Amino acid sequence: MPGFTNHQKDWLTRGGSLTAHLRTLGAVDVRVTREAVDLPWPDEYAALRLAPRAPAWVREVVLSVDGVPCVAAHSVTPLAASGGTWQAMRRLRTRPLAELLYADSAVARSALVSRRVTARHPLFALAAAQVAGHAPYAFVARRSVFERHHAPLMVTECMLPALWARLAGGADARGVHPARERGALGHTASRAHPAKESGDRAGR
Repeated sequence: MPGFTNHQKDWLTRGGSLTAHLRTLGAVDVRVTREAVDLPWPDEYAALRLAPRAPAWVREVVLSVDGVPCVAAHSVTPLAASGGTWQAMRRLRTRPLAELLYADSAVARSALVSRRVTARHPLFALAAAQVAGHAPYAFVARRSVFERHHAPLMVTECMLPALWARLAGGADARGVHPARERGALGHTASRAHPAKESGDRAGR
């Protein structure tokens, strides 16, 4: 992953629950910024197996550590799935999404893919709204697809500058993990491996 810092390589490739990892840094809270029927982003249709302009259910949240926004997240599933297989997603409120993802053996997760995100991508505006002062030229983000009974749920997580600042200050005592999964933030194949991982029971 050329051009990424060691902390970025580590956090972009960590498996399991992102919120569980954030809890090693401090108290985490989930703030919902949007839940609505909407169109997926152009680069989401393929992985969701949706026709162009097919509607979806979108949930967007901010994960804060000790009151400071550290991650902006965007989750999307076909509208039909949000009333069926993934209907519990509509009832989460401020509970983390991983309550649905990491305790269910029927859920499989694709490989993580990551990239830098500039103002050309709609994720940039979502992240920039959580940054005090000027936003950076680019954010770094990761994405994967969870699948349950053949219904996809795509989760995109954008790391904010406050996370990297906190890690640079030595808040993370876990060290750096070797890079495991990487790729472009485009089409993501699903049905790769089970989502449930030992030790992770709560997260985004």
